Amino acid sequence: MSEDTQRRSARYVKIAVDIATRIARGEYREGQRIFGRSYLAGRYNVSPETIRRALAILEERKVVKVQPGIGVIVCSHIAAENYLAEYGQRQILSDIQKQLSTYLEERRKLDLKIIRLTDELLDYTFKMATRFQRIHEFRVEPGSPLIGKNLGETQFRSRTGGTILAIRRDGEEFVSPDANTIIRENDVLTVVAPEEAIMQSKELNLSILTGSPGSPKLTENAE
Repeated sequence: MSEDTQRRSARYVKIAVDIATRIARGEYREGQRIFGRSYLAGRYNVSPETIRRALAILEERKVVKVQPGIGVIVCSHIAAENYLAEYGQRQILSDIQKQLSTYLEERRKLDLKIIRLTDELLDYTFKMATRFQRIHEFRVEPGSPLIGKNLGETQFRSRTGGTILAIRRDGEEFVSPDANTIIRENDVLTVVAPEEAIMQSKELNLSILTGSPGSPKLTENAE
């Protein structure tokens, strides 16, 4: 419905309410003939069609009766009061619906802002978390204390500051291994970790394959 149509709709309803109000107040008596459509159109400065629609509302609710060639006859003060009460209830519901619609739209916009800020926060957090970290590959050498233990038991993260992203074994790669994955000799661990944390992990007896050119083997005897 266009804005112009909405204005016209609101106009004929307001006219119906005004006429009903006058009847309820006793300005027009039951059985009294009030002026015809042409007079009412001039009085309210609207088209005869708008008046016709306003009177149709009141006639449907038995407030008035439109008699061709005679005019508009007042039928019932009580019917006028009932119509006004009904209109008031509808108006309250309409106002509530408009307020609810406004609040829902405001919430939608707020949700979009929250999603955008959350994405920015996650992106910034990820950048900060990886700023001083690198991807490394280690081979588990014989005698490593990791051998035979699952990831949960190795406490790899607390001991090195690194996170195991994948394990490569016999040509097969296990991405995002769970805590129950057992470490075996010659496993190749793909790890993201800060450089200094990895360099402090000598007791794990790991050989650095990639990620830090020239880095020494991490063993208990490494200097």
